[in-house]
Amino acid sequence: MTLSEFDNEIRKDHNVVCGCDEAGRGPLAGDVFAAAVIFDKDTVIEGINDSKKLTAKKREELFDEIMEKAVDFSIQTATVEEIEDINVLNAAMLAMKRAVEDMDTKPDVCLIDGNKTPEGLECTAIAVVKGDAKSQAVAAASILAKVARDRYMEQMAEQYPEYRFEKHKGYGTKLHYQMIDQYGPCGIHRMSFLKKYYAKKNGH
Repeated sequence: MTLSEFDNEIRKDHNVVCGCDEAGRGPLAGDVFAAAVIFDKDTVIEGINDSKKLTAKKREELFDEIMEKAVDFSIQTATVEEIEDINVLNAAMLAMKRAVEDMDTKPDVCLIDGNKTPEGLECTAIAVVKGDAKSQAVAAASILAKVARDRYMEQMAEQYPEYRFEKHKGYGTKLHYQMIDQYGPCGIHRMSFLKKYYAKKNGH
């Protein structure tokens, strides 16, 4: 079954199908992003897949095509402060809820990537494990969220050049840890993510 066929199966019970996914739960720095996308039943975009399986160049190309061909879409975030306050999983759920609610088109069902759905959505929500490899709408949302977050981290690299965010996008790479060791954390680091690292470094 192709990704668009998967969505069309869902359309037998629900007219307006929305796909939703997030990007940036793992990094040590920066906001978490989420996107929601609605296509009509006849839209098929060649090459759409789980964003992690695509090159950055391919994601960039698809980003524009998705926005052009979607019936509606939205990209939203939850901040580092919110991540610290309610934890990253809840912050990702909040960003997804914001993305769905920000669209002018109200979906009948939301396909949420993963095994958990945001609370308080006004439509039916279905968790789809590995949804970005099954559903065209979810895969499209994963691409929008990933590209938007990568672009945001490139902006953060201009603000905090010493951390080289353009290289690692905030993930816990060797280079990133070296920069944290050298300069200490900055305003967009998630301190809760660095606790274990500092505890280990200090021999606890």
